[in-house]
Amino acid sequence: MDARFDGRTVLVAGLGVSGRAAAQVLADRGARVVTYDDRAPEADAHDVAVLVADGLAGADLVVASPGLPPHHALLVEARERDVPVWSEVELAWHVRVPRDGGDGPAPWLAVTGTNGKTTTVGMLESILRAAGRRTLAVGNVGTPVVLAAVDPALDVLAVELSSFQLHHTSSMSAQAAAVLNVAPDHLDWHGSLEAYAADKGRIYEHAQVACVYDANQPVTERLVRDADVVDGCVAVGFTLGTPAVGQVGLVDDVLVDRGFARLRHTHAAELGTLADLAQLAGPGGVVPPHVVRNALAAAALALAHGVEPAHVRDGLRAFAPGAHRIVTVGRVDDVAYVDDSKATNAHAASASLAAFEPGSVVWVAGGLAKGAEFDDLVRERRDRLRGVVLVGVDRAPLRDALARHAPDVPVFEVDAGDTEPVMDRAVTAARRLAAGAPEGVPVTVLLAPACASMDQFASYAARGDAFAAAVHRLGGDDAGQERRADGAP
Repeated sequence: MDARFDGRTVLVAGLGVSGRAAAQVLADRGARVVTYDDRAPEADAHDVAVLVADGLAGADLVVASPGLPPHHALLVEARERDVPVWSEVELAWHVRVPRDGGDGPAPWLAVTGTNGKTTTVGMLESILRAAGRRTLAVGNVGTPVVLAAVDPALDVLAVELSSFQLHHTSSMSAQAAAVLNVAPDHLDWHGSLEAYAADKGRIYEHAQVACVYDANQPVTERLVRDADVVDGCVAVGFTLGTPAVGQVGLVDDVLVDRGFARLRHTHAAELGTLADLAQLAGPGGVVPPHVVRNALAAAALALAHGVEPAHVRDGLRAFAPGAHRIVTVGRVDDVAYVDDSKATNAHAASASLAAFEPGSVVWVAGGLAKGAEFDDLVRERRDRLRGVVLVGVDRAPLRDALARHAPDVPVFEVDAGDTEPVMDRAVTAARRLAAGAPEGVPVTVLLAPACASMDQFASYAARGDAFAAAVHRLGGDDAGQERRADGAP
């Protein structure tokens, strides 16, 4: 039992993976748990109006799912009644347990950003394991933070956090924290880009050792400057150029540290080379810039934890990329079909398109736009486009941006009403647009939707799987097995 929760009534709002984990941990600590979910039939209560009329079921605390926006009626009522609202992450911070054989609970190395979070946390986990740490990548993707926080077998947590999770998080004091980047996303949830950025910046609050940021993106540096951190906490930027003192960066093809190295005022410590990231190379064997940024951020966080440079190198070499991130799923008629379904916003799609040669991409895009606009994306990457196939409910913003900034690029739209699966029609249309390329010009059909998937698919992974299946049906045995973007099996 836990005196802070024993006998207290806690309303867990949202019964996704993190909500169920929170309910389990609270019940184990003696709380009276009341649950609410808009969709789950096993929830104790189904109607927000009933809960509100019942005084939020007498709750002393609400633990809110990341899926509930701040303007949700239940959360509005909680604020009006002065009932505290926590995220599952805030709950996790309060229920941490001491490590086996360690001094106090496991420290957290926390990562957020519009894009690159999952890759960076995965790299960080790999580096920490190379250093012999008992660790786990947790949070936004994977094991809920609250379950990892009560596991005494872990030495350190690599924590991926979304802006949704950070919105109701105030007590967390990460050993080191990073904001990888900030670009317009989830504006329908946050209301404005400023509010979205502010929630990202909450990750730096109470940071103990280091705040890691993109030295070439002023907004991330500003979030560091605005944060209330522990005395002695330092700011460490990452850059693709030669790093200044207080940064990690790139010298030729070598990743180097001038943020933590003992002789950083005169020397840079080698962390690894681009060859150590070969498994993440894109077309032509080139490691995309955003992947290098992710590696530098992961390295900085690990160094803040006390990891040696050699372990950074070993961890980066051992890291295996996840699915649906620039993965070649087949070839038909000498055209490569690449799944980057994880590119769920304009910033990610732009990075994906940038990895290909001008005029070589038939782009499959669209889905749930989340209030985003696409003019900058199309303006910056129109030179890559040979054709475009639009899918999903929010095709209009993409269609209009293409008409304004790439009027000569042919566009085909896939309506939702047909009985044939959406991705089969999209892939068939993409094949037609890819046909007729001059000999020697490589053509790629790229699924980089720039939108969320929930309008037509259960997740970005389901969308990517549907794309791969459609490619295999299109090409039969000739489509080949799933391969990485560099052509390796």
